[in-house]
Formats: sequence, structure tokens, C-alpha cells
Amino acid sequence: MNIAESSTAASGLAWFKSSYSGTEGGECVEVAAGTAVVHVRDSKAGAGPVVTVSREAWAGFVGPASSRRDV
Repeated sequence: MNIAESSTAASGLAWFKSSYSGTEGGECVEVAAGTAVVHVRDSKAGAGPVVTVSREAWAGFVGPASSRRDV
């Protein structure tokens, strides 16, 4: 995992927020898939730090969460 100093390190990417985050703002993250890594940032601080993880690590994180039926 890497943490970039700002989102300029991940500029030009298409950022997405979960459809579960609603319209009230709240505690949300946005993700952008790069060619080799996935970038993650706080949706309220778009110009803030960006966490970068491998695509494999991201898949390992969201895979079990996306297969849950009780959410």
C-alpha cells in the first residue's frame, strides 16, 4: 500500500463512489482503477491524500464484502 501526497498523483482518473453512500455526504470513499493499482480517497477531501493498493489486494478486500447477502 502506498499513500500519495495528494490526489494530483492520481489525476485524470475516473473516480466512483458507492451507490450505498446516498446524498447526505457521510463517511464515504471514492475509488479509481488504474492500470496496475486501485486508488482510494476520502470523498470529502478530493484534494487530500490517496491510498494506492494493488488490484489483487483490492479484489481481496471487496470480494468477500460484495458476496454478503445481509447488507
